[in-house]
Amino acid sequence: MKKLRTRRHSVVLNRSAGGDLGITILLVLLGAFMFLPLWYQIVNSLKPLGEINMTPPRFYVIKPTLKNFADLFTNINSTWVPISRYIFNTALISVGATVGCLVLGSMSAYSISKIRFPGHKIVMNIIVYSLMISSTVQSLTNFIVYVALGWLNTYTVSIVPVWASTLGLYLMKQFIDSNVSDEMIEAARIDGANEVYIFSRIVMPLVKPAWLTLIITTFQSVWNSAVSPYVWSEQLKTFNSAITAISAVSQGAASAATVLTMSVPIIIFVVSQAQIVETMGTSGMKD
Repeated sequence: MKKLRTRRHSVVLNRSAGGDLGITILLVLLGAFMFLPLWYQIVNSLKPLGEINMTPPRFYVIKPTLKNFADLFTNINSTWVPISRYIFNTALISVGATVGCLVLGSMSAYSISKIRFPGHKIVMNIIVYSLMISSTVQSLTNFIVYVALGWLNTYTVSIVPVWASTLGLYLMKQFIDSNVSDEMIEAARIDGANEVYIFSRIVMPLVKPAWLTLIITTFQSVWNSAVSPYVWSEQLKTFNSAITAISAVSQGAASAATVLTMSVPIIIFVVSQAQIVETMGTSGMKD
């Protein structure tokens, strides 16, 4: 009879030691390959101008310098809009869009999953089908709607449309289906709890990984979003707009700005990656 391997007092049935080693090596290689673009951007931010333009490009820096970061703040501060304004706009839009998306997405997901109003399946199908529609296809209709509502060149046009994110709603609905039983909801209703109490005190604590994931992914998406074509006032533009302008003047400063911009979402993701993995794994499971 074949002897079973153990690892920390648990039995390993399906893979040999060589198989585990091979998978580990493969994952390390894939991780290193995916890290290369990030590493190259960090290295570029520390290169002097002569090294940035070297051909072929190098993944290391010979004479590291922080001049690119100094040039970044010098170039931004030389504009008539201070850097603090760009940062404030980015933070305001990111937080406002994230909070609205969380509130509307979670409430909509709960109502579709547990209230079962007439036509809830049709609504859910429409939400799923909307995931296949490209944002480019929506641009013309979005522009017509924004003009009719008077949202052009305002904070509203950068915040409110994010609240209609169907991907977040879909993830929340799938997680509620998998982790909140109908029996639990019915028991709460029999005890006299209203829908607001059930949603806030029972459902939301049980689906904490899902709404944490929704917060993180939405914040990252808005923080890293490209320059909005619906906003042209410099007072309302985000930090990414400033980076776009700087990149035309100084390549080194643009690399430094890119590193600073992507550092915030990366830190947030690293700190909370366990919640994201749990949500993504659960959202595709069926009982």
